[in-house]
Parts: sequence; C-alpha cells; structure tokens
Amino acid sequence: MPIPRDLAHAPPAADLTARIGGTPLVPVAGLTGVPRGVVVLGKAEWLNPGGSVKDRAAWGIIQAAEASGALGRGRTLLDATSGNTGIAYAWIGAARGFRVTLCVPGNANAERRRLLAALGAELVLTDPMDGTDGAIREARRLAAESPDRYFHADQYSNPANWRAHYFGTAEEIWAQTEGRVTHLVAGIGTSGTLVGTARRLRELAPALEAIAVQPDSPYHALEGLKHLPSAMVPAIYDPGVHQRTLEVASDEAIDMVKRQVRRGLPLGWSAGAALVAAQRLAQGLTRGVVVAILPDGAERYLSEPLWEGS
Repeated sequence: MPIPRDLAHAPPAADLTARIGGTPLVPVAGLTGVPRGVVVLGKAEWLNPGGSVKDRAAWGIIQAAEASGALGRGRTLLDATSGNTGIAYAWIGAARGFRVTLCVPGNANAERRRLLAALGAELVLTDPMDGTDGAIREARRLAAESPDRYFHADQYSNPANWRAHYFGTAEEIWAQTEGRVTHLVAGIGTSGTLVGTARRLRELAPALEAIAVQPDSPYHALEGLKHLPSAMVPAIYDPGVHQRTLEVASDEAIDMVKRQVRRGLPLGWSAGAALVAAQRLAQGLTRGVVVAILPDGAERYLSEPLWEGS
C-alpha cells in the first residue's frame, strides 16, 4: 500500500507521536487470593512507541514547550531522568531535530544507557548514591548556569506531565472499562501518572479509590519509583488525589515480574510493584474493577543480575 502524500512529506515524528497512548487493558492472571467478583486489569504502557508510559508525559511537555517557544531558537532540552522519560525525550528529539541532554544516575542500567546514546542524547552521569535526586540537582545546576542554552523540561515540576494523563490515560481507562473502573493503582515516580489519571477519574467517578505505590525503603531496586519519605517530593505531587498508599518490597515486585513473564506478560520492576499492590488491594474486596498502570516491559531490565535464578 502506498504511503499517503501528506504522510510521505510529514516530519519523521508525525506518525509515531500520533501513536502515543491508546494502549490496551489486559487481564492479569496468576494473582493469589483474588475473589471471583474482582477483576484486575493492567494498562500495558510498554506498547507506546518508546516502550513506556513516559512517552505520554514527554510528548505533552514537548508540545507545550514548542507551542510557547521555550524549545525554539536552537535550545537543547535538558532534564533529569532514571531512564524512561529520557528515552521518550531522545526519540522524539531525534525525530523532530532538537538536541537532548539528560542527567542520569550512574547506576542506570545498561539497556537504557545504550539506547539513550544510540538515539543521540548527551548523558551527564551523576553519583549513583544520590539516585534521581542527585540527577535533579545537577539538571537544575546546568539550567541555572546556561539558561539561554537549555530548555529545562523539569518533569518533576512541569504541569504538562500530569495533564498528559488527565486528558489521555484517564479518558482511555474510563472508555475501556465503560465507566466500571472502581480502583486505580499507580506508582509514584514523578507522580504525573498517578496525579493526572486519578484526578480525572475521580471527577468522573467520585467513589473511585486511587492507590499510590511506593517502595518500602529508601534502598530499593524499583527503578522509576520514589520512596517519598526519604526523597525530594515532586512539585506536581498532590497527596489529595489518592486515598491510600501501599508500600512494596523489591523482592515482592521482582518475584511478581518473574511469575508474570512466565505467563507471557513481560513487565518491568515498577509494573511488578503495581501488581503486588493490586493483588493486595483486590484480596480485600468483594467486587470491583481494579486497573493497575504497568509502566514498562521486561526488556529494559534483562541485563540485571536480579533475573538470575528465575
């Protein structure tokens, strides 16, 4: 089939950015102790073009910056990331022709670092012991030092982050469940996914309960998630949007991932944490439709020794 003329002459990103979102809801099997009247569904965000939920926020931030002119005049997009948002910035930047500089903790895994480099992003590696907070501080320092060079996207403070989920993720879940969703489970990283999705769903269904998921310790293996009591709290985080917080241990999340991969559901660590929380929640219900956000897939974690013995 020939490519239509309007697409044949469109910018390279035109086709792929149009495919951000619209991810399916998939039934999650293999959970224990879930009553027959409870359905657990996962939002399969690794099916976005860049392989994660962060395509949504990155594209929302970029669109807002382009519309305001903040990303014009040859500026480089700058931000801190643990990996997935950076990959989203990098592939969109490569397609649209702007440069990307990313502050990344030095212990970010090999798959993410190689992909970022392949996409042409400049990486500034920060102290692994400082985690994403150290990367945030370095991005702020670079932005203050060279304000004319950089557009500081600042995903942790940028309202375009949560708005991407308010207008996108939440509306999709509402339509896909035909308004029957009763519970939302989402991890806290930048908090954009949780804040935007929960805020809109609770406008549509005030009785809906939103559950935030975080690691149970400052020292954890769940890349992309924050242990808020010991971390810099994102400016866009709103504790009023969720009704409960569930803490998940790294080994629980990793065990869940290994179980689900064996069932054909290839998940990353933070998605495993979301399903541990969803299982725990579902065990206490008699009826309901629980939707868990599954941020990314297993392929970005396969080099990690935590897979050994799986």
